[in-house]
Amino acid sequence: MHMLDGFKKSLGLAMAGKKNPWGTGGGSDDGSGGGSGGGDKGSDGPRNPWLPGGDKDRRSANIEDIFKNRGPEGPRRSGGGGGSNFKLPERGGGKSWWPVIAFVVLGVWVLSSSFHVIGAKERGVVTFMGKYWSTMEPGFNMSLPYPLQSVDVEPVSTIRIETIPEGNAEKLILTGDQNLVNVSYLIRWNIKDLKNYKFQLAQPDNTIREVAEAAMRAAVAEKTLDETFSGQGRAAIQLEVRERMQALLDAYRSGVAVQGVEINKAEPPAEVNEAFKDVSVAEQDANAAVNRARGFARQRIERAEGEAGAFDRVYEEYRQAPTVTRRRLYYETMERVLSQTDKTIVEGDGVTPYLPLNEVRKRTQPAPAAPAEGGQ
Repeated sequence: MHMLDGFKKSLGLAMAGKKNPWGTGGGSDDGSGGGSGGGDKGSDGPRNPWLPGGDKDRRSANIEDIFKNRGPEGPRRSGGGGGSNFKLPERGGGKSWWPVIAFVVLGVWVLSSSFHVIGAKERGVVTFMGKYWSTMEPGFNMSLPYPLQSVDVEPVSTIRIETIPEGNAEKLILTGDQNLVNVSYLIRWNIKDLKNYKFQLAQPDNTIREVAEAAMRAAVAEKTLDETFSGQGRAAIQLEVRERMQALLDAYRSGVAVQGVEINKAEPPAEVNEAFKDVSVAEQDANAAVNRARGFARQRIERAEGEAGAFDRVYEEYRQAPTVTRRRLYYETMERVLSQTDKTIVEGDGVTPYLPLNEVRKRTQPAPAAPAEGGQ
């Protein structure tokens, strides 16, 4: 503002025909300024407005002079008041507070970047100038301040899950009997070596997914389609995939422990799913018919075995007492046959009289009561 006010004032004087702030040339009153611009001290040549002392110093200004006379609000003119500068209150003895402030900031920075508390399920990897230095265990730990050493803390005991495929996408895998099956599964894993996990693989998560897909394709390729659909076949595939993944990740020194593999879905592709359902229903009906036939055959065999066992027991008794056994068999047979006829035969001397006992029995039985009249 001071510079602008001074410029306006000088411009007003020049327009009024008075002294030119840039120096008079000894010209006329019409302000043409046609005089010579001498360069010595006593001459009446052009004056540098940025230099202090007015018309006394007419030398050319350099960059040091310009910034030496520049205040917070712009260049200062001679005789003009400069702006006020902010200053901290002085300590006792006239000392400045800036060293104290710098020391406090430095102490906070050192404390915040040198002391670390690691949780029970965590580990911290320490790097010195970007290279591995050590691994921090759970508890209170110390390190050099940043950026000399930096600490990266990871939850190593936390179980992480990778779902393959993501969303509703299909993951078609070829089985051992040349069929396609859509398999959806998940991988549970955690970190067992933080140093290898951080520095051995560029992208550990992507590596785990790729290893899981390779192991799953290799395991399913050794099974048939029916084994893939069955519960027992799935359990075998899950165990085999876990073992294959762990062996491959250990070979990579990935620092990853595979905790489990779980197959969520194993079904035919969507295009042929209805046909597979019809085949499955037909197979179930065939299995039901086979089971019924086996049950009927088992009943017949058990009955035949029972009859054969009874005959064997009778034969053993016959061998011990043939006469008694023949008589007993005769009586049992006649009793079974005659119990189903209406005639009774009684043996006599030389004649076999016939007694209509059945008719007599019918006559002695009371007649059934007739129904009452009127529907009573």
